[in-house]
Amino acid sequence: MADSPMRINALIVDASAPERLATFWSELLGRPIAGRMGPHVWLRRENDLGLGFQQTAGPKSGKNRMHFDVSSADPAAEQQRVETLGGRRLEQYADGGFLVVADPEGNEFCIIPEGPFELDDEGRADYLS
Repeated sequence: MADSPMRINALIVDASAPERLATFWSELLGRPIAGRMGPHVWLRRENDLGLGFQQTAGPKSGKNRMHFDVSSADPAAEQQRVETLGGRRLEQYADGGFLVVADPEGNEFCIIPEGPFELDDEGRADYLS
């Protein structure tokens, strides 16, 4: 494919409390907080991708239209870490076979295994069995 004129530079998460949310994600991903600029708190840029948390008015409402998938050799252990850091498992998604959790402000994300895993014909994962 030819060089694209655009690339994803950063992912920005709206936050009622950007410092708190940045701290959660910093601990979870092992990416230290790199700085603050205006209403943004930034984690250290890795693989040329920024991750920032932007101060917004009001709490999150509704389901995310886009979410992160983070990978781990041990998704169950990471679920415990998410909960220790202030997140929670979202049981309403358990029948889909994915480990769906939320950060302290309710932003959904999945913890998937590092290696390959199978999906059934309905798109459900079986790595939690």
